[in-house]
Amino acid sequence: MTIITETISLSTKGYCDIINITPQVLSILAQSAVVNGLVTVFCPGSTGAITTIEYESGVLEDLKNALERIAPSNIPYKHDLRWGDGNGFSHVRAALMKPSLSVPLVNGRLTLGTWQQIVFIDFDNRSRERELIVQVIGE
Repeated sequence: MTIITETISLSTKGYCDIINITPQVLSILAQSAVVNGLVTVFCPGSTGAITTIEYESGVLEDLKNALERIAPSNIPYKHDLRWGDGNGFSHVRAALMKPSLSVPLVNGRLTLGTWQQIVFIDFDNRSRERELIVQVIGE
């Protein structure tokens, strides 16, 4: 069994910035020589999430609008009262979307659907520098 751990560095804009990281994940995978196993992408921190989506402008806007309805950015949050940073909404959104994603690797290919891409979503209320962890496990 082989375990490879790499990072992806990103500069984000915040406010539901959605970044397609599929090319970076595929590059790490190509260097790993793992053919069958699991690829996991993890976002340390509490205001970002990893998921798959059809990376198309309409779908991206629909997701942003849905998240604004579910966890509005313009209402009070207890987190904001405690810390005064105004990003309570970003913590709630990240908790709903989750900080990691695992994708099976079969015969050297990620088992993504035809239109699926792996994306990082930054929910914070400011730009940030992010380091995502990519771990490839398998044979």
